[in-house]
Amino acid sequence: MLTITAINAFNDNYIWVLRQGTLAQVYVVDPGDAKVVIAHIESHRLELAGILLTHHHRDHTDGIAELVEYVKQTTQSVLKVYGPHSEAINGINVPLDPVATMELSLPFLKHKMQILSVPGHTAGHIAYVIEDALFCGDTLFSAGCGRLFEGTPQQMLHSLTQLANLPANTKVYCAHEYTLANLKFALTVDPNNAALKTYAQQAADMRAQGKATIPSNIALEQAVNPFLRTDDLNILSSIKQHFSVQDPSKLDKLTCFTLLRQWKDIF
Repeated sequence: MLTITAINAFNDNYIWVLRQGTLAQVYVVDPGDAKVVIAHIESHRLELAGILLTHHHRDHTDGIAELVEYVKQTTQSVLKVYGPHSEAINGINVPLDPVATMELSLPFLKHKMQILSVPGHTAGHIAYVIEDALFCGDTLFSAGCGRLFEGTPQQMLHSLTQLANLPANTKVYCAHEYTLANLKFALTVDPNNAALKTYAQQAADMRAQGKATIPSNIALEQAVNPFLRTDDLNILSSIKQHFSVQDPSKLDKLTCFTLLRQWKDIF
């Protein structure tokens, strides 16, 4: 059985730890902070087998060098660092091209890892799927999506559509606890969504108890995430009203997504 554990980092980052059964060897996803990873590994008597990176932003990559050195000093071995081949990330020694390599067999993990190309937040952003778990970095958040720092709205919409088409029971392990802020915006653009209102109350209760709202899952996101539902009539109505769109025929799916992301950027 694959166990996935969260390490809290910075204000709202999650570094995910993947462990197969009772094996000591683990992988971490997007370790922006080496110290919290080392503390977790040592307190649980684990061994770091590799790093999985989704994109180049420093809150996801700043721990690489220290972790590589830590493994060198403690095990005299070279740490495997997997990441997108098209992004300039110091320390990657196993570059991944999601076009050429769609699956990856990792030592100590029973099942193959699927590699997905999900540009939008950054130009070379990738995601990982193993068993029923999706590690999507800053592409898909619960009730939201990442900002478009390098990619285009068309790229991000395609990436999100690809993720939304994963099996409904797929758990969404994104990299940030942004859920409450995303839900506030989602309720603004989709105020009559009963599933959304229920989830907003559940998420608020969880955070009040100090619990994480992540992982979410694809079925829930399809029901509540406005960025996956830009053709919904209620969301279309909100976009038309907010942007004073006179001609509804101009609101195709891409235009709606673009406007929705612009709205969220200044919300």
